[in-house]
Amino acid sequence: MDNNDILIRLRYALEIKNKEMAEIFKLGGVEVSVPDVIKILTKSAEDEDEYSDQIKCNNSMLDSFLNGLIIFKRGKQETKPGQPDTPSEPSIKKSANVNNLLLKKVKIALALTTEDMLEIFDEAGITVTKGELGALLRKEGHKNYKECGDKFTRNFLKGLAIKYRG
Repeated sequence: MDNNDILIRLRYALEIKNKEMAEIFKLGGVEVSVPDVIKILTKSAEDEDEYSDQIKCNNSMLDSFLNGLIIFKRGKQETKPGQPDTPSEPSIKKSANVNNLLLKKVKIALALTTEDMLEIFDEAGITVTKGELGALLRKEGHKNYKECGDKFTRNFLKGLAIKYRG
């Protein structure tokens, strides 16, 4: 599952308009115009010709979008006295596995509880235990960390669409 596909599915599930997408990218620190958003959200052709109008979303852009989504949904977090300016949160730029961080950041942005997330997976027709979900949300390198596969991510985004659009 590529980053453009993730953005397309997330946009559909949360009913985000093109103008809002550009605003979310900006909140995440990336300047993207509305026409560029349309190019990012264009599904790539199967034959992958080199003159395609699609703009490829790299890990850095997806990370910025997810950070912007958190700010868009929850507001900018004020730093407390004695706290560093930017929290050292996991970044997709450093991590090879995008799916785990997608789950974490969508959970934060939508203020979802563990039960909410289990319900979302259930809506998509997949049964996930609290332990499995905990393993997916753990920090990479933790002994109980489990890598989130594309099938899990697809089902999560499908369940999100059912919950928010249904």
